[in-house]
This record gives sequence, C-alpha cells and structure tokens, in this order.
Amino acid sequence: MNVSYAWLRAFVPFDQTPAQLRDLITAHVATVDELVPLRQDLAAIVVARVVEEAPHPDSDHLHVTRVDDGSGVLLDVVCGAANVTAGKLYPFARTGTVIPTGLKLEKRKIRGAVSDGMLCSARELKLGDDHDGIMELDLDVPPGTPLLQALPLGDTQLVIDVLPNRPDLLSHLGVAREVAAVTARALSLPAVGGAPPVWDAVPRVAREGATGGVATRVQDHALASRYMGLVIRGVTVGPSPDWLVRRLASVGSRSINNVVDASNYILH
Repeated sequence: MNVSYAWLRAFVPFDQTPAQLRDLITAHVATVDELVPLRQDLAAIVVARVVEEAPHPDSDHLHVTRVDDGSGVLLDVVCGAANVTAGKLYPFARTGTVIPTGLKLEKRKIRGAVSDGMLCSARELKLGDDHDGIMELDLDVPPGTPLLQALPLGDTQLVIDVLPNRPDLLSHLGVAREVAAVTARALSLPAVGGAPPVWDAVPRVAREGATGGVATRVQDHALASRYMGLVIRGVTVGPSPDWLVRRLASVGSRSINNVVDASNYILH
C-alpha cells in the first residue's frame, strides 16, 4: 500500500518526521518496507521573478528577459513563451540544472542573445501537460525560494506491507486511524468544499433490468447475491484540479480526467 505522508497529515495533525512515522507504524501497525522522497527531481528548481521583458531583436516570437533568481545578480534569459510578463513569478532552472525531462541546461546564445537558465512550463517540470506557456506562480514568496517549499509538491511515500488480515489499512483513512492512536492525536475528516449535492427523486429498482438507460444483470447469484448501481447525469469530463493531481501522484497514480481521478481518489 502506497501511503502519502502529506495525505495522512490531512487526517491527523501529527508532528513526526517521515522517518519517525515509519518507525512508529512499523513498531505498532505494519511493516513499512520503504520510504520514498517524492519529486526530488524538482529540488534545484527555484521561484524567480522576471524583472524586465522585451522582444528579441532577431526573432518574431522570442523574448529577452532579465530574471531575479535570488542570487543577487540579474540573469539574461531568452524565453519563447507568449505569457512571459515582467513582474511575475515563474519556476526557474539555473544553468547546470537537469530538469525532470532529463535535459541539462547550459548557458548559450539563442539568436545572438545570451540565455543563462530557463523559465519552465508545467510539462517541462512534469507537473502537467500544459506547454502553451511558462508556469505562472501566484505566490507571495521571495525570488530564490525552492519550488518544493513554495508549492505543496514535496512529499514522502510510505510503502506499507499490508497483511491479508488487515484490509482496513488499504486506505489512507484506515492508516490514519492507526496513526492517530499511536501519536495520541485526534482523527478528523477534511472538510469537503463546494455546494452539497441535490438529489431528485431516485428510482429504486428491486429487480434485474434497465434503469436510466443502463442495464444491470447478475449472471451468477452464487457469486454475487446483490449488485447496486447509480446513474449520475450532467457530469462534465475535464482535467482534475491541481490538488487532486498531486494527491494521486503521491501514491503513484497518473491523472487521467476528473471522473476517472475521482474514482481512483476514493479507492485510496
């Protein structure tokens, strides 16, 4: 069972470090086989502010910028993103950094202008599929702040060996109950935002057949004595919010869309 340290803390406000929590769970609940720090490929990425921006003199789509990366020296950076704007914050990879895609950055000239580092898109950081522009950061942090500190991206995965007699540990809520007990902290369910669902009259069908355009049949009553189904309409399929994408990534699951991701989220 892959368990997210940050996800557990949404249920229980414990103070233990990932290593300390591993030892507690192993001693009192189940063996933690592995402790995996997540997104260490972003450790060298910092938050930077674009101080100046101007069109590249020899290009119709490139921009020449001056970037404050917190080092005390403004860096010249060539950027091809249309959304680069002076005064805004973006993820920045300094020269020499190996970004998550495997590319190692070098200081070089682009159309005659020196480029010392790179302003990054979400795709280049493997934080999403958006490659239309660089990733704008709506944050109140100084330039030079590590991205893993500025955004809730840094996490640790605990790989727990769940035995057959402990199916209650096959969810974060189940593990959180045990963590609450061993840390003497209260267990609380995170608040669910948004408007409460409004249910019209729900038809109940106590027989096999079709309801709402969906057919359900039990083919072997010895194996499945009962099957329940619910038809939900008016759902718009689209990308999941960032928090859900990060939650799934923390347990090794890839985001597909909001409907599939909601199902996978509930399973964890």
